[in-house]
Amino acid sequence: MSVNFYNENANNFAESTVNVDMNLIYSVFLPYLTPGSHILDAGCGSGRDIKFFLEKGFKVTAIDASFELAKIANKLTGIDVHVCSFEEFQTEIIFDAVWACASLLHVPSGDINLSFKNLSGCLRKNGYFYCSFKYGNDEITRNGRHFTNATEEKLDLFIENTGLYSEKIWVSADARPERKDEKWLNAILVKK
Repeated sequence: MSVNFYNENANNFAESTVNVDMNLIYSVFLPYLTPGSHILDAGCGSGRDIKFFLEKGFKVTAIDASFELAKIANKLTGIDVHVCSFEEFQTEIIFDAVWACASLLHVPSGDINLSFKNLSGCLRKNGYFYCSFKYGNDEITRNGRHFTNATEEKLDLFIENTGLYSEKIWVSADARPERKDEKWLNAILVKK
């Protein structure tokens, strides 16, 4: 299970991702937000994106399924990270945006629609939802981690009956120089 991998390898994973330059993705996402927007970082990992959003003046609530990564993100940002899966997350908060960067891809394809439904349930009407998947049409397990890859067509199936609709979809190279040949499907969805 992917959670076990992240609990056992939290320090190495955080070190390898905390300084990745995400400015190209941020530059697409930020124009959809208003100053002071409340963002749910769903699958926050090292806390890199929490830190960025806080520095830009946004309010952030964060979740991660890995207890060890939640501790690292808390240490980096000072934010208490809720340890839970996407399906388990419950809140009274209505968010302006959801940020799910390279996190939903660990959910098996048969369960991913439920994850999208639960997360979109705490998103305001006309709120925005960023997500990213490795580009492809398959599911693989590698080094103890499950990956559900996605194409534009698969993403449409994942968000069926969730109230989310595609606003913008694009394919990008991995932001890590050593993985620049890997392609990612990025999407900004809007709740209608």
